[in-house]
Amino acid sequence: MAITMQVLKLVIQCKCVRSMCFPSGQFSYVGNFSTSCQWQARKKVSQYSTVDTERYSSLVREVLSSKTSSQTPESIEDEDCQLYGPIIRSRPPSQQLHKLPKNLHPLLNEAKGQSEYVPGPLARITLKRNSNNTSIPSVTRILQKTMPPDQAFYLERWKRRMIAELGEEGFQEYSSNLFRQGKLFHTAIEDTFTQEVPSKEDRECPAEVSGYIESVSNVLNDVTGVRAIESAVHHSALQYLGIVDCVAQYRGSLCVIDWKTSEKPKPFLRHTYDNPLQVAAYIGALNSDHNYNYQVENGLIVVAYKDGSPAHTHFLNSEKIMPFWEKWLLRLEEYAEK
Repeated sequence: MAITMQVLKLVIQCKCVRSMCFPSGQFSYVGNFSTSCQWQARKKVSQYSTVDTERYSSLVREVLSSKTSSQTPESIEDEDCQLYGPIIRSRPPSQQLHKLPKNLHPLLNEAKGQSEYVPGPLARITLKRNSNNTSIPSVTRILQKTMPPDQAFYLERWKRRMIAELGEEGFQEYSSNLFRQGKLFHTAIEDTFTQEVPSKEDRECPAEVSGYIESVSNVLNDVTGVRAIESAVHHSALQYLGIVDCVAQYRGSLCVIDWKTSEKPKPFLRHTYDNPLQVAAYIGALNSDHNYNYQVENGLIVVAYKDGSPAHTHFLNSEKIMPFWEKWLLRLEEYAEK
């Protein structure tokens, strides 16, 4: 600090000498000049200081995001964070208390226990709509109708960019292809677990999803004791429906497994958005459903990639799943209030 003050004094003294118009080099030592010099150098005004940055913010945003073909909702969010900083999701101190559901319904069913796996036919209960359950919403519908504003914003923005590049018909075709690939991928997974000959050489799947199957090949080796495939679940108390992708042992833990496909890597759980809530909802419904004589405490999200790169797995044990179960109950209440 002392050295800095000495340098500052020397600079001020030199400026005082120049402002008095002494010839250059006349004074070789200026240490005796007082630092109370009254002359001050004018502050140079930057030519950019008067620019209306707010006016041109949209232009900057468009320039930096001109390649719409590679945009996804996740990449748009990353881009906005670079331009404007991370999204502040916190609330004022008075509202930061952890919000709990009005009805904190238990995830587990005390009437059920952990039954041992017995080889046999897989549960594949078909979801049937009738006059008694037409008003019962699905897990997917509830999550869509209660999507947080920030997620809805990025999803809609991504959709508009894709339409701007592909056109309405092109975007519809693109969406249909994604849906078809997802269905083919799930069917290939089903065939893997239901075929009589389990050898890899005998497994056949459409070339369109071969990369996805290659992506999850290592995960499939850790999945044993499959109990249910594409099977409907119904929460009798909370009144919602769903279809679980798979119920099986993953590395020794009984899980509800959800298979996902993605065009972008999702190495962290936060990249999966509402998927953990979906898994928690399925676990709660299965535990409540009398069609299943066992209950599940764990969840697993598997994200597969078309290029065949290793899938990312997100394991949610009984402790990790509980916060997502509470969030799901809040979303369920929000849906009922709409």
